[in-house]
Amino acid sequence: MRLRTLSLAAASGTALLAAGLLPAHASAAAPKSAQEGTVSAADLLAKVTSCSQISSGKYKTDEETSATVPVCGKNGAVFWKADMDIDCDGQRTTNCNEDRDPWFQADTAFHQSDGKPLKAETLPYVVVPSTSGIWNYSNAGIKGGGVVAVIYNNKVEYAVVGDTGPSQIIGEASYATAKALGIDPDPATGGADSGVTYILFKNSKVSPIESHSAAVSLGDQLAKQFLASN
Repeated sequence: MRLRTLSLAAASGTALLAAGLLPAHASAAAPKSAQEGTVSAADLLAKVTSCSQISSGKYKTDEETSATVPVCGKNGAVFWKADMDIDCDGQRTTNCNEDRDPWFQADTAFHQSDGKPLKAETLPYVVVPSTSGIWNYSNAGIKGGGVVAVIYNNKVEYAVVGDTGPSQIIGEASYATAKALGIDPDPATGGADSGVTYILFKNSKVSPIESHSAAVSLGDQLAKQFLASN
């Protein structure tokens, strides 16, 4: 999870540029990603054009912004539309560690089948807000390892619920999720300011949680059910 501010993130980027240490991928062209599953982004987005708010209040997308993002309910799912901050927590890897991420934490709320934290660099996962008076994700049928369809720029990436974040902020996913969607995954300077839709399928669970292929398979199945029931 991250507790960053917009000004701090900007300052970090400036410092990296000044020192000539900005990672090569941060300025490179966004990586290409194939559509995952058989359900199109357009078909999924057509089902989430209106919001039936289920959260008691709304969330901020960053510490310095106002609270504008509700959690919305649909048959078989909840969703929100927000930005994407980059979560690089969990096991230390080449791009996710204390040197690359000012907010790095060596753990995630949910763990692999072997008990180790998740790998943000290689596993697409989404961060849900910690339980608060605004919303309790577990009461809504959302659990660790649950399937999430993340949609950005007409692409669908299937991820799992892998970590929890600040109780009043929403819109965060792992390094791997961002990279697959063509979003700059740099934990200090990357992310997307807006345009990301997160559809979380209720009472779903990928086993083992670290199997991305299992998430895609189950996600495609649940996405088809979602279209049929909404």
